[in-house]
Amino acid sequence: MASISREPNGRRTIQFLAPDGKRRSIRLGKVTQRIAETVKLRVELLVAAQLAGHAIDDETARWLAGLDDRMTDKLAGVGLVPKREPDPLTTLGGFLTEYVNRRVDVKPATKEVWSQVTRNLLEHFGGQRDLRTIDETAAEDFKLFLLKQGFASTTVAKRLQFARQFFKAAVKRKLISSNPFAEVGAKATMKDDRERFVTREETGRLVEACPNIDWRVIVGLCRFGGLRCPSEVLTLEWNDVDWERGRFRAHSPKTEHHPGKASRMVPLFPELRVILEEAWELAPEGAKYVVGNDAYRKASNTPGGWRNCNLRTQFGRILKRAGLEPWPRLFHALRASRETELAADYPLHVVTAWLGNTPKIAMKHYLMTTESDFSKAMGRLVQMAVQNPVQTEQNSGAKGGAAACRSDSQEAARNAISPCDTRAYAIPCDVLPRPAKIISGEDRIRTCGGLTPSRI
Repeated sequence: MASISREPNGRRTIQFLAPDGKRRSIRLGKVTQRIAETVKLRVELLVAAQLAGHAIDDETARWLAGLDDRMTDKLAGVGLVPKREPDPLTTLGGFLTEYVNRRVDVKPATKEVWSQVTRNLLEHFGGQRDLRTIDETAAEDFKLFLLKQGFASTTVAKRLQFARQFFKAAVKRKLISSNPFAEVGAKATMKDDRERFVTREETGRLVEACPNIDWRVIVGLCRFGGLRCPSEVLTLEWNDVDWERGRFRAHSPKTEHHPGKASRMVPLFPELRVILEEAWELAPEGAKYVVGNDAYRKASNTPGGWRNCNLRTQFGRILKRAGLEPWPRLFHALRASRETELAADYPLHVVTAWLGNTPKIAMKHYLMTTESDFSKAMGRLVQMAVQNPVQTEQNSGAKGGAAACRSDSQEAARNAISPCDTRAYAIPCDVLPRPAKIISGEDRIRTCGGLTPSRI
């Protein structure tokens, strides 16, 4: 037989004599007397089944199946039921592994980025951590963990975004009831020192410092074509270049899984055409790719996605040879510089269609304020400063003429003014695009200086 004991703080405990003759206790916590009575009855039935050596009844079996892991663990702890083996999906490590492997719809490069976030999650929480024990407080602690690692704010924001994505998937699969990362985020701020506008003069020095035509093409496609490097630069083929129509097709491995984003047409800008024409003249018979060095493609196109690590070292040497200091995000700066230039001359939706991103992404990650913007603004200010004294002088002369036409009686002067006299205080007739109309009593059109107006 089992009994229920109630503590002064309201917590209830079930005590019973186990089949091995030892007295056991199951702490229920603060529950109602009715719930305690239900558990007491099931405990008695479980003990009786073990003593008799027969299976439990169907109703008790259904009751056990409906218990959560916490209560099941308590019953297993006193030997009434077998210990439940944890579902691999309920552990953080098991869920993350299954989620990443199941996502066959994403690029290997995306999974490579996810691996950084999963590594952080497992390092902080541990692979055996139950998903259901990660609450909002634990999610905030993970954010602090990332900040302590010294990551940039953009990195922290992105990794929290991926963590939110992972746990959202767990909610959809009903592994957890709510997303602990739903309200946990970080503001991504782009540091100005990571932005670098590469001028045309610097680009010229880079092209001259390139050791061969392949590198001149790489620099030209990045800076004047706005292509992503290495994925779009190294996949450009000569068949993609339309010399007659002045454009070429850029294939985009990064966005090819999005509908309509596998490739885009880019103008064959004059600066770029000169470089490509030179490459065409030097290309061997039957050449397929615009950048002929196959070693670059093999080293960059890895199972984990496109990488430019094999290009950065050589590009650093070219920068040094050109007398330039390396800047952050070497190839991104070339592409961003081109988009900034084009945005000053073409509508943004046209520019982003050429470069393969969106206006929102362009505004956030590509477009920059350059010295030419300040110079243009100063030029307009100087022009306005020159125009203002001239306008002031003209206005003063007009006011003086108007004053000379007035008599002591303003009403008498108004009656004495003829139509042509209005030139003294109105816009001169000779600067009008066509003569002004003055309707007389006979509805006739009079003109100043004898000019004959055209029909209006």
